[in-house]
Amino acid sequence: MDSTPETGDSRAVALARRVLRIEADAVAALADRIGADFERAVNIIRQRHGRVIVTGIGKSGHIARKLAATLASTGTPAYFVHAAEAAHGDLGMITPEDVVIALSNSGTSEEVLTIVPLVKRQGARLISMTGRPESPLAVQADVHLDAAVAEEACPLNLAPTASTTAALALGDALAVALLDARGFAAEDFARSHPGGALGRRLLTHVADVMRPADAVPRVRPDALLSSALLAMTAGGMGMTAIVDSDDRPQGIFTDGDLRRALEKGCDVRSAHVTAVMSHNPRNIGPQALAAEAAEVMERLRISQLLVVNGDNRLVGALTTHDLMRAKVI
Repeated sequence: MDSTPETGDSRAVALARRVLRIEADAVAALADRIGADFERAVNIIRQRHGRVIVTGIGKSGHIARKLAATLASTGTPAYFVHAAEAAHGDLGMITPEDVVIALSNSGTSEEVLTIVPLVKRQGARLISMTGRPESPLAVQADVHLDAAVAEEACPLNLAPTASTTAALALGDALAVALLDARGFAAEDFARSHPGGALGRRLLTHVADVMRPADAVPRVRPDALLSSALLAMTAGGMGMTAIVDSDDRPQGIFTDGDLRRALEKGCDVRSAHVTAVMSHNPRNIGPQALAAEAAEVMERLRISQLLVVNGDNRLVGALTTHDLMRAKVI
């Protein structure tokens, strides 16, 4: 009576594990087939001065769209053209300097094959990615990338599952190989993702998030502790910079320093700030990455950081709250 749910759950788990193993094996098998054809595909794309047009239909179309997006975000200008739309005007986008990557597991998709002679007539190069090296699409391409799989993960061996996973992985391998060949760096990736977390970490500089010099509370080294407290309260940064007459930092006084001074029985009314400040405070330049400032603050467990220029003059300061507001941390 109570065995049905358990049996159903066990079957679902077993089936899920089978799917993952089949798809993992399909991807692993691709590694042994990477060779001269793959290198030729990379070289064709690198040698052309146009764009990469990725096309396909059905499930292959979805994989093609993702490949185009991955290429574009990793330094290879690319866009997706639906195979059915290509034959109805969209082929006008293709120039002789372009490379077309056509995806079709069977290699016999009519919509894809229809545009092959038109691509060649334009003078563009054709790279195919199929599961059948002997298929018409594979044979007619300048380079064929073999994405064949032993079986689909679908129990009926019908629904595209392992084959789409293999094509997706092979497309990623192509994009990464091109990324490396072009010397594409993290900073380049960030420039194409300015709205993302990586873009904020790699494109945001300290100068973009710091409080400017005129907003940083400060006192001279001969100031009383009471004056430093008033400056710290007014500044709203939980700190006061102690600077000389040339605005070069001599120390920093924070709320943590205040607590430690009170624990030692310091007389707030008569003590000088130099007696309780932290000497030789850590600082950073305004052109450093904000992510670097975040790393320093986290590593040293401090909440404020002074910003100085090349002459070691105070030009600003920032707190962890400033970094949080900028979504750097």
